[in-house]
Amino acid sequence: MMQGAVSAVSLLVLGSAWLVHTVPVLIEPFILTQENFHLAQFMGKWYEVAVVSTCPHYMQRKRGNPVIVALELQHVASDGNFAMTATSFRNGSCKLTSTDYGLTNTPGRFFHHIARFGADVDSFVVHCNYDEYAMVLLLSTEKPSGNKTTAFKLYSRAMSVRATVLDDFKTLVRQHGVSDDAIIMNQNKETRLFPGVCVPGERVTQPVTAQPQRWKRNTVLPVVR
Repeated sequence: MMQGAVSAVSLLVLGSAWLVHTVPVLIEPFILTQENFHLAQFMGKWYEVAVVSTCPHYMQRKRGNPVIVALELQHVASDGNFAMTATSFRNGSCKLTSTDYGLTNTPGRFFHHIARFGADVDSFVVHCNYDEYAMVLLLSTEKPSGNKTTAFKLYSRAMSVRATVLDDFKTLVRQHGVSDDAIIMNQNKETRLFPGVCVPGERVTQPVTAQPQRWKRNTVLPVVR
């Protein structure tokens, strides 16, 4: 009788062990967000001044057009998300895109989906002082391929950041195994062309320097008699 009980317990233990090894367990990424994160203070206008990603296609495209992106974040208290409007110059004109970010149970962590690439993206605000800069880590997973990409973005309330802030951003990038040499510093092309002007859909052309006019000398022909 005792031997039968022991055998039954052994089978249960073995069965439990088999279940543990065969049932896939989804592990949530453990990333610390900004302590005591305040969503309301994070809203408003930002500028994307520096980026780096493990996706070679994104980096190639970004190197070809490294412009500062103006961001406007708006949240309605009754909604479970916020909208990010991005404005930047691309291909000689001003482009505007809007993305809805879903809030999560973790303050400082957001979620959005990129339909074009079939990618789910988790964003983590890891460092932020609200009135000057914010450092954001993005983890994306493409479906159904399962390809994963890590990206880092440095936001600033102005179009530039202090050298110490940039050094801290480089340290964050290195801590996650990404080379800080690959960081792309965005350029303020808007102010170089037309200061403070960016109207979505408006075509922008490079200013042309006027060439000095050349006056033709009147040639007097000899009179033949």
